[in-house]
Amino acid sequence: MRKLLLPLLLATSAAALAAAAPQVELGEINGAKFRIDKPENWNGGLVMYCHGYNPAPQGFNDKPSPMLDVFLSQGYAVAQSGYAAGGWAVQEALVDTENLRRYFIKKHGPVKETYVTGQSMGGFLTMAMLETQPTVYDAGMPLCGPLASSVYFLSRGAFDGLVLFHHFFPGVLPEPGSIPSNYTSTRELTAKVEAELNAAEKKAASLRSLNDIKNNRDMAGVLTFLTYLVKELTERAGGNPFDNRNVIYHHTGDDNAVNASIKRYTADPKAIEYLRTYYTPTGRLSRPMLAIHTSYDPLVPTWIPNTYQSLTDQAGSSNLFVQQYVKRDGHCTITPQEISKGFSQLRQWKANGVRPSGGDQASIP
Repeated sequence: MRKLLLPLLLATSAAALAAAAPQVELGEINGAKFRIDKPENWNGGLVMYCHGYNPAPQGFNDKPSPMLDVFLSQGYAVAQSGYAAGGWAVQEALVDTENLRRYFIKKHGPVKETYVTGQSMGGFLTMAMLETQPTVYDAGMPLCGPLASSVYFLSRGAFDGLVLFHHFFPGVLPEPGSIPSNYTSTRELTAKVEAELNAAEKKAASLRSLNDIKNNRDMAGVLTFLTYLVKELTERAGGNPFDNRNVIYHHTGDDNAVNASIKRYTADPKAIEYLRTYYTPTGRLSRPMLAIHTSYDPLVPTWIPNTYQSLTDQAGSSNLFVQQYVKRDGHCTITPQEISKGFSQLRQWKANGVRPSGGDQASIP
């Protein structure tokens, strides 16, 4: 009897697991690949997930993601677009994500509520979608996002660091205004940059101070990546979108000497307008937004997302913005458990008007 019962139990368990597994759909809309996960116990809600910066358009496979389980386990379907373009694809991502949302509704019917979330550039997109599509989304949760204007954080958070590095270490990385089209960030190049920083600690300390970075290893990784980012943005915008003529550099060791001799750049009007368009936040919210950041992020330092509070203050919508942090080092090192906690708080805020507290997430019930 036991020999007959065991295969039956195994078959029953396997069938139950298969039935409980989310329905996965992979496809493509106008050149943008997508993935949809719909749980068996679907509650009628939808989460649109926006991925972060990737040099190439993102593809998908049928393997589940632990981060998706955060939303699926609470009964929500998750839809994510890979965007039709790589890089700083804000323009494409806004269109492709909306096309996917409409596709989901056409196939599965109207949804009860829709949330938007994403990491890094996806967090930036979350902010932009909440501001520009308030009738579409009920609430949003940007994760490790640069919640500031593209011009501000890419100029002051990226370009300035490269300008100063080139000033102190000429020839190690390409000159910021003329990065070759075939430039790529490699481990070997990152190691070379770190070695140069280690050999000139006084200069390296100035760069770390300006960029709020703790160590030379992080600094090297950020610099080689930002060089690629600046190259890609210059190509995308059709010219140089960065201007530092009015910047006074500080924490350089000799600010007067550096500001007198550092190279100045003039932005191409059409290129800087591209960055302004994709995207300049207003701070005007009509739906709840809960942002989560790490306490130390070498790629998106906390002073960048901190600027969004001022925007909401000026727009009179600060009651709809909350920013929490988790005590961890690194870019987007927010755990699924922390994302789940934030999402539960966001759902309560949306449903019952219970605004969560800001600050250290670990101290918030």
